[in-house]
Amino acid sequence: MPNIHPTAIVEEGASLADDVKIGAYAFVSKDTTLKSGVEVMQGAQIYGITKIAEDTKICPYAVIGMPPQDTGYKPEDDVRVEIGRNVMIREFVTINAGTKKGGGVTRIGNNCFIMIYCHIAHDCKVGNNVIMANNATLAGHVHVGSFTVIGGMTPIHQFVHIGEGVMIGGASAVSQDIPHFCLAEGNRAVIRGLNSVGLKRRFAKEDIVAIQSAYRALFRSDKPIKETAAELIVSSENDKVVQMCHFIMESKRGIPFERKNNGE
Repeated sequence: MPNIHPTAIVEEGASLADDVKIGAYAFVSKDTTLKSGVEVMQGAQIYGITKIAEDTKICPYAVIGMPPQDTGYKPEDDVRVEIGRNVMIREFVTINAGTKKGGGVTRIGNNCFIMIYCHIAHDCKVGNNVIMANNATLAGHVHVGSFTVIGGMTPIHQFVHIGEGVMIGGASAVSQDIPHFCLAEGNRAVIRGLNSVGLKRRFAKEDIVAIQSAYRALFRSDKPIKETAAELIVSSENDKVVQMCHFIMESKRGIPFERKNNGE
């Protein structure tokens, strides 16, 4: 049987694995699903249709599954939150449900670490192994690729896409798309280089050399960035480079970097 503190409120209908732990004064809605190993600590609150996978920890006073902060939301809308395995959600984090117009789901992958006071808004899609430092915030419809780190006090504008393996410096303000494997910082944030530490942790030397060469061609030449990206998609034999270039080609908010007469 789940270990539920007598002061906690768990609505009838909630689906709880046998080893779930619910702390003092916590709240769990009737439409919540908590898988094996999940712990909801003191004062944490889970609302709406929320599914949380194995071994995820919800720290005190986090609030998950509240309706989206969107004027078009209606109480009858079928919207939800889905959180993956082994996610650490620290104190006072807020994660809102999706919106009908945005697909209805706010989704967080596996092995993420969401530090105190972070906010993840409606319809965000967060990949696996993402770290969000204290007070980082995602506006609606933001996509964050796996293995990305977002520094503390950093807000990310709605509809922005952050690629895989990105590092964003603290106290930045991100209003445009950041391609895979890059490092960005500043207000407004611009690309400063590659996430060298992240690359070394994950990829072989030949991949890193190929990514470095592609970066120079994309961001250190006079040719328009999308023209270069299109050429690299055809000519490069490295799948990481092709992945990076497809991201650039598909960007809708533009890529922020500093280059005189860049043709954009």
